[in-house]
Amino acid sequence: MMMTSCRNIDLGTSVLDLISCGCGRRQFLLGNFPKAVCTARSYGGRNLVFLRRDVGRSCKAVPTKPKEISLVNGIGEAKTVSFDLRQETSSKQPISLANLFEVVADDLQTLNDNLLSIVGAENPVLISAAEQIFGAGGKRMRPGLVFLVSRATAELAGLKELTTEHRRLGEIIEMIHTASLIHDDVLDESDMRRGKETVHELFGTRVAVLAGDFMFAQASWYLANLENLEVIKLISQVIKDFASGEIKQASSLFDCDVTLEDYLLKSYYKTASLVAASTKGAAIFSRVDTDVTEQMYEFGKNLGLSFQVVDDILDFTQSSEQLGKPAGSDLAKGNLTAPVIFALEKEPRLREIIESEFCEEGSLEEGIELVREGGGIRRAQELAREKADEALKNLQCLPQSGFRSALEEMVMFNLERID
Repeated sequence: MMMTSCRNIDLGTSVLDLISCGCGRRQFLLGNFPKAVCTARSYGGRNLVFLRRDVGRSCKAVPTKPKEISLVNGIGEAKTVSFDLRQETSSKQPISLANLFEVVADDLQTLNDNLLSIVGAENPVLISAAEQIFGAGGKRMRPGLVFLVSRATAELAGLKELTTEHRRLGEIIEMIHTASLIHDDVLDESDMRRGKETVHELFGTRVAVLAGDFMFAQASWYLANLENLEVIKLISQVIKDFASGEIKQASSLFDCDVTLEDYLLKSYYKTASLVAASTKGAAIFSRVDTDVTEQMYEFGKNLGLSFQVVDDILDFTQSSEQLGKPAGSDLAKGNLTAPVIFALEKEPRLREIIESEFCEEGSLEEGIELVREGGGIRRAQELAREKADEALKNLQCLPQSGFRSALEEMVMFNLERID
């Protein structure tokens, strides 16, 4: 996504669903209605103008139309009406998850209200562990994607509202993701998660493992009660993929011969599989055609891979405070990610350092610097953008709406993290 100049904007007649842009406002009059222009943005060739009818109300995204379908005093005529906003807004404004998910804010609030109760109240320790992980600043990105895809595909099927299955799927996905984080932190011996102490650090490894197991089991129980065999198989495969990804990672630590294909497969198992299952499952419950459900699967897969590559880049470019964990922690543990794999092609010294498992003082810092100098970060950025482009193409089967726009902005939000 890029910001475009706000001079001479054509206002089309078709209005999309409410979405929020989080921008500043510029007042002008259109017919008898005072409006505020927030910004003009371009989504893969489709220009949008964000409007507020009254100050303080939510934005509406209005796609710009060709000149023959423009508004003149509120009536579509074969003319173009232009407004000089007197100020260029060419500076790029960051996308926020809060704004992206505003169109499904009520759905996410319901999910948040239900999460602790569906974990179960049988054991106070489990409740404490759940409160720790659910309250640790999680973005709820996966259930947010479930609700966005659910509503975008529901429009195709003529559904007026989300089904109980849609909502339960969001809860199941978040429980599975949470369980995987608890187990990941145990395996990685991580003390911090999102700036807070991890479950195993607070309650011990035994409780952490059991808490993760319980959440997997509880999610599986709710999944079975959905009584949709296709979705049950889809989500069950995700849990298997988690284990496959961990085994694949553990068996290739400090292995400088690992290939990009190996890395992408591991990243699919550990990250993209769940995202892909989330988006496809949402489409299945909307009862849309198979070709749409498959495109939603590919969208989730490509978005998940792009997110993982960006996360792996940030491990080299952000500080420990920004990451909520030590910078370069994956490299230190021998987990070779895309930036390292690319840099190994040009930096023989990097192979020596990694194969020595950073036994010399200062070798980790040298390794991080070699990744940067060897072009590993730049090429990883290109890979993340490649997967993002594929994800945007997967969304073309959806009708234009605020929900599709939010999904497109999710793709760009991820890339903005490395801009």
